[in-house]
Amino acid sequence: MRKLAKTGTVYTGRNLDYIAFPLGGIGAGMICIEGNGSFSHISLRHKPKLEKYVYMFAAFAVKGKTARVIEGPVPEWKFFSIPGAGNGLGNTNFGLPRCITRSFTAKFPFAFIKMLHPELPVKIDICGWSPFIPCDPDNSSLPVAAVEYTFKNISSKRIRGIFSFHCKNFMADEITKGKGMIMSNGYELFQEKTESEPHKEGHFVVQISNLKTTTSLWCGSGSFLDTHPLLWKDILSAECVENKIDQDFVPGASIFTEVILKPEECKTIPVLFSWYVPISDVKTGTDCEECHRPWYTAKFNSIKEVTDYWAVNYKKLKTTTKLFTQSFYLSSIPPEIKDAVSSNLSILKSPTVLRQKDGRLWGWEGCCEDKGCCPGSCTHVWNYCQAIAHLFPSLERTLRETEFFENQDENGHQNFRALLPIRPNNHDFYSAADGQLGGIMKVYREWRISGNQDWLKKMWPKVKKSLDYCIKTWDPQQNGYLKYPHHNTYDIEFWGPDSMCCSFYCGALKAAMIMAEHLK
Repeated sequence: MRKLAKTGTVYTGRNLDYIAFPLGGIGAGMICIEGNGSFSHISLRHKPKLEKYVYMFAAFAVKGKTARVIEGPVPEWKFFSIPGAGNGLGNTNFGLPRCITRSFTAKFPFAFIKMLHPELPVKIDICGWSPFIPCDPDNSSLPVAAVEYTFKNISSKRIRGIFSFHCKNFMADEITKGKGMIMSNGYELFQEKTESEPHKEGHFVVQISNLKTTTSLWCGSGSFLDTHPLLWKDILSAECVENKIDQDFVPGASIFTEVILKPEECKTIPVLFSWYVPISDVKTGTDCEECHRPWYTAKFNSIKEVTDYWAVNYKKLKTTTKLFTQSFYLSSIPPEIKDAVSSNLSILKSPTVLRQKDGRLWGWEGCCEDKGCCPGSCTHVWNYCQAIAHLFPSLERTLRETEFFENQDENGHQNFRALLPIRPNNHDFYSAADGQLGGIMKVYREWRISGNQDWLKKMWPKVKKSLDYCIKTWDPQQNGYLKYPHHNTYDIEFWGPDSMCCSFYCGALKAAMIMAEHLK
C-alpha cells in the first residue's frame, strides 16, 4: 500500500520491497536505505555502483532471546538476483532472524521505518537522513549520512540488550587489500592508494556518537563462509565484543553498545557514516589526463576532518535540515505534488550529480548500473531541472558559467555537453537549439533569483554572442521563428518551424530584451 499524506508518503506491504532511499551529499556519493531497513546502492567512488545488496547491517541481541537483524523480511526478488544465489547466498545475511517492518515513510530528506521485534516488547523506529539545507550548498554537499535507531520498551519489565552495527570493508576492491582501524566510538575501513592507481584510495567511517562503545575488527581469510558464522556468534553472545586483530588486512568491523531500557523508556542510537575518496577515475574527453576530484577535498584534507566536522555539527545540521522538511510538508501544496517534487529532489543525492573541487556542479543525464549515462550537464536535458535554481541558486549559476565560458566559442557556438573535469570544450558538432536558447532564459532566471548585478554584467557579452549565433544560424532572415535545421533534445534535427524550439526562441528573445534594457 502507498498512502499520500501531508506528512510524507507512507509505504506498507509489498511496496516496501521496491524502495531505495538515497542518503548523502550533493555530488558527494550515496548510500541507500531500503524499505525493510537494509542498505544497498552504495556509490561512494563518484560513479554509480547500484548493487542491490551490501553486507552492512544493525542487530539487537538480548540474552535468552533470538538475536535479530534490524531489518524486515528480505524481498523475494532478491533471492535470485543477487550474485552467488547458485551457491546459497553465503555472502549475505539473508538467513539471519529478522524483525517485522510495519511501514516506511518518505519525508525528504528523512526516511522513517517502523519495526517490531517478534519476541520482545520492543518497538524499533529507524530514521535515515543526510543534510539538505537550501542556500547552504556546502553543508548540503558533505560526504556523510546518518541512521538513528530508537528502541522503546513497551513492557513493565527492564530490558538489557546489545545493539551492534557491522560492515564489510566494501572500500577494498579485493578483500586482502582492505585495511581497518579502531577510532573513537567507531571504526574506519579503507584501502590505500598506489602510485599507479591513486583512485583506489577510499575511506569509510562508522561511529556511534556520545555512547560508550567497543569495537571489533574482523579476522579470517576474507571469505564470508568463515567470517559470517564467527560474526553471528559474537552477536549471539549479547555482550560488547572487543577484538584487535594481528593480520595485514581487515575484512570488516563491528561496533557494540549496551542498551538498558526501563519500562516505557526510549533510547536513540545515532550511527554516523562519513567517507572520503579524494580522487576518482572518472573523466570525459581524451585531451586531459586529470580525473574528477570532489568538492569536499577542497574543504577537508582527510577523513578525520570530515568525521570531526560531522560529529561536532550533527545536531545543528539536523535541526536546520528539519526546518526545510517542515516548511515543505506543512505547505498547502497537494500531497501528490509534494510526493512528485520530493521524489525528484532525491536525484540530487544520487551519483547523477557531481561537484568538482572548485565547487562547480556537473551532471549526467542519469545513472546506469555502474557508470553515468550521457555526460556533461547536457543543456537540453538539464533545461527540465528547476529545483536547483531555487534551492541552491549559487550552484545553478555555475552551470550557466560553464555553458557560456568553457562551452562557448568566439562565434557563440555552444557545445551542449561539458567536459569533466570542466575545461574549454571542442566545437565539432551541432549546437542544441533548445539547450542554447534555454540557457539564455536561465541566465535571466538566475539574475532575477539572485539579484546579482555584477554576475549579469559578466554574463551579458556571452549571452549577446550566443543569441547572435542562434539568429544567424537558424533565423537568418529574422522572421522570429527557427527555420533552418536545428539539433534538439530528441537527438535529431528539426527542419522548419516547430512549436517546441520556437517557444524557446521567443523566450530567449524576450529574456535578452529585458536584460539589455536593464543594462542600458
